[in-house]
Amino acid sequence: MKRRMVVQEYDKSWPINFEIAKKEITTIFGDTVLSIYHIGSTSIPGMTAKPTIDMLCVVSKGTMIPEYYDQMLHAGFECRGECLDAIIPGTAGRFYFPRIIETKHVTHVNVCHDGHPDNDAYLIFRDYLRKHPNDVKEYGDHKIKIAAENEYDNIGYMRGKDALIKDLIQRALQWKNTRKT
Repeated sequence: MKRRMVVQEYDKSWPINFEIAKKEITTIFGDTVLSIYHIGSTSIPGMTAKPTIDMLCVVSKGTMIPEYYDQMLHAGFECRGECLDAIIPGTAGRFYFPRIIETKHVTHVNVCHDGHPDNDAYLIFRDYLRKHPNDVKEYGDHKIKIAAENEYDNIGYMRGKDALIKDLIQRALQWKNTRKT
């Protein structure tokens, strides 16, 4: 059965589910973990989202992330590596671990070394949306529309969000830069 793109209203259990998953990932990666963040739409109060907990796990430079594949598999995660050859390619140095139950993506763990360029981008995007409810509504409404148009097409769903995400990232970067001065 194909994965269905379901976008739903914000669920107050998402931060709780993140904390549970965070403990599990901390146990697996141990002392290499510098920080674990709740990112993505489920980390933004009031945001409509696919009910998937997105996480960013930042580990010490030099950590051999593939050495943790067996433990991640044992915990129910797929080990997709950097996904550099995917239809929508991944990012070098960002390792992706989805937990999928039946066809539902329950948790996505992104593991990066300290200093990886994606780390700040994830957090700036999240923090910007947490402070800008009009943009949360715009993005949420757009996701509902795109999910309806691409009900069983994850790639179409991702591509349908791409232009707005890039625009929101630009807004977030401008916001970040104005906060510094």
